[in-house]
Amino acid sequence: MTAPTPTTGAHEGPDGGYASARLRLLQQEARSGPARRSELARLTDDWLAGLLRAQPRAGRVALVAVGGYGRGELSPRSDLDLLLLHDGKARPREIAAVADGLWYPVWDLGLALDHSVRTVAQARATAADDLRAQLGLLDARHLAGDAALTAELRTELLGQWRSGAHARLPALRELGRERAARHGELPHLLEPDLKEAAGGLRDATALRAVAASWLADAPRQGLEAARATLLDVRDALHLTTGRATERLALQDQDQVAAALGALDAESLLRRVYEAGRTISYASDVTWREVGRVLRARTARRRFGRRAAPVERRVPLADGVVEQDGEVGLARTARPDRDPVLPLRAAAAAAEAGLPLAPPAVAALAARPAALPVPWPAEAREQLVTLLGAGPDTVPVWEALESGGLVTRLLPDWERVRCRPQRNPVHRWTVDRHLVETAVRASALTRRVRRPDLLLVAALLHDMGKGWPGDHSVAGETIARDMATRIGFDTADTETLATLVRHHLLLVETATRRDLDDPATLTPVVEAVRDPLTLELLHALTEADALATGPAAWSRWRASLVAGLVARVAARLGEGPPPPAEPGPSIAAERLAVEAFRTHGPALALRAEDAEGPEPHAPVGVQLDIALPERPGLLPAVAGVLALHRLAVRTARVRSHDPVGAGRVLLFEWRVTAEYGSPPAAERLRADLVRALDGSLAVGRRLAEREAAQRRPRRPRPAPPPRVTVAPAGSRLATVIEVRAQDAPGLLHRIGRALETAGVRVRSAHVSTLGANAVDAFYVTTADGAPLLPERAAELARDLERALAGESGTHTG
Repeated sequence: MTAPTPTTGAHEGPDGGYASARLRLLQQEARSGPARRSELARLTDDWLAGLLRAQPRAGRVALVAVGGYGRGELSPRSDLDLLLLHDGKARPREIAAVADGLWYPVWDLGLALDHSVRTVAQARATAADDLRAQLGLLDARHLAGDAALTAELRTELLGQWRSGAHARLPALRELGRERAARHGELPHLLEPDLKEAAGGLRDATALRAVAASWLADAPRQGLEAARATLLDVRDALHLTTGRATERLALQDQDQVAAALGALDAESLLRRVYEAGRTISYASDVTWREVGRVLRARTARRRFGRRAAPVERRVPLADGVVEQDGEVGLARTARPDRDPVLPLRAAAAAAEAGLPLAPPAVAALAARPAALPVPWPAEAREQLVTLLGAGPDTVPVWEALESGGLVTRLLPDWERVRCRPQRNPVHRWTVDRHLVETAVRASALTRRVRRPDLLLVAALLHDMGKGWPGDHSVAGETIARDMATRIGFDTADTETLATLVRHHLLLVETATRRDLDDPATLTPVVEAVRDPLTLELLHALTEADALATGPAAWSRWRASLVAGLVARVAARLGEGPPPPAEPGPSIAAERLAVEAFRTHGPALALRAEDAEGPEPHAPVGVQLDIALPERPGLLPAVAGVLALHRLAVRTARVRSHDPVGAGRVLLFEWRVTAEYGSPPAAERLRADLVRALDGSLAVGRRLAEREAAQRRPRRPRPAPPPRVTVAPAGSRLATVIEVRAQDAPGLLHRIGRALETAGVRVRSAHVSTLGANAVDAFYVTTADGAPLLPERAAELARDLERALAGESGTHTG
């Protein structure tokens, strides 16, 4: 505020040594941080109290500090937020004279001043009309004068705030959203506003206001330290620039880093980002709790205390439940004995589009069970599911970060956590960019045969940043180590290392080289070596660019890269043929003979400790079923498994003639229970018999169970299903490839659609990679011949439309 020209004599008098004492304090480098802010506030308190004592009497008056000064947090260039409070009984000129005697000495010293003169009633009215003013008054602190008047003000304002919190808190939340839209997210800005950006000091103040309402409170761990960090940086910024600025500009970062003893500007930014992330996470948790409390209050008013709906615990996965709109741990969960539980809980939360509850994060962090290295297959699958959940991955990942769980699972992550990218093209820090790349890659999973490799490559592609030299070269080594830790086999590990090493190859070649020159393609062909890697690298290139920022990808770049990929693909030739049809295992052969002899279903269910036949298949329960061949077997078997909540991780289905006298359809499944233990084999067999004789309406039962869910899970954008005819199919059948989002009853729906189309399923190869179904069905006409090309294309289109119209896990 610009001070008015004072009247001669109205503000004369020495400052009592305040200015020199203030200057000495600010020049003492050893006296920094909270101690200096407190000492500066105390010094200012004493000076202002002396000014008030020197004024003529004007009834009951009190000088009150509000806002940041009220909290005792004075940065070198902070405003002095002051309220002159009076009882309204003195004449206006008397109060004005007291005010002049206070404000002019402040202006004389060149200090910024935000001041007001009010009675208690006027202060209350101002707070009712102006939310920002009310927030400042919540931190009112008595400086001098009539302490009872200040106490009356605080009592009035706190009562007003608490009684109106149900209306004021949503407005406060909206103010925060507006600030975030204007100023961005502090943990990811190259030049962050320490006060106004999301995760900054304004948000920390808002959390104090929420706590004062008594409706909710923020997570306390690390919050005060984070706020102190931002205040320390602001202090150093004020002193090095000599300005009351809140924006940590690039040109000031080296000086501020030196003032705070940080190694360099990058270390300073990392410190700021870590603090901002702590405040942001605390804000997210707190505002969710505020919303829950306000919804409960509304429900009580609407239904009455006894009639209000009761929240139940709904199982989501083994040891994981949903309650009250959050994902938590089941009462029987044992984090100390279940090393996969953090990933399973995170994957379930992201898939459901729900937050991971802070008590669950705290429990997982407090009693961890170390994952063996390499990880078991279930852990790898849960990580892939988490990465493939789209935008809902981000808040769940942040929750894991808040508990230190990410670096516990992936120790190499510490090198990129909160690491800034001092490049204006990049929108995010390195770690957030990696997660955002996985989010972008999740939308491209239908384009690739191995969505699990695409998602993990997205997470790992910039892991070399923070190491000396070319980050792609360093990243290749790190990716190889991390892929081995995660449990990928040698071939998949080498593919991931290649993707990381060459994640910039396509875009750099396409935009900087002459694609008509045959020599341009040679290094690309030699780097990717096979069609699968090329397919993955193409999708990774797009996801990486989209996650970088709007300047990194365009239709022009996309067309250049696509053209390069087409030329390289032509050099590499066609991809590998669809999976061959291996013979059945000895155990499955015996079941096939039994089914032929008894003319009924033969079934074996056995637990296995080893991983499945596919290198990327999870540990599970092996389930073999054999039935005399007849129409409708695939949807019936898949539907029964879905009813029993068995998720099919891999499967082979084949038509088999065990004794040369009649065909049997043989199912070799690897299944896992969504939660709990798998059902007994006899129970599965009984339900299968009922499904086949028509006494168990599988489709209706699945629809009823889906409709009976307590509440639908929040829909999230998932890539649409993709159904194609494999170009290099079998000589005996037409190969239909299905890539879709895994969902309850998906295999049942596919089988039903194929039956409706009148084709015969000769064999099938089913894989679930995270939350992605990647299936191949070998189909023929009723008389056993491959489909004509036109009929095959029509079948693919019809099946794709059928799947797109239904949400449907390979839980059968």
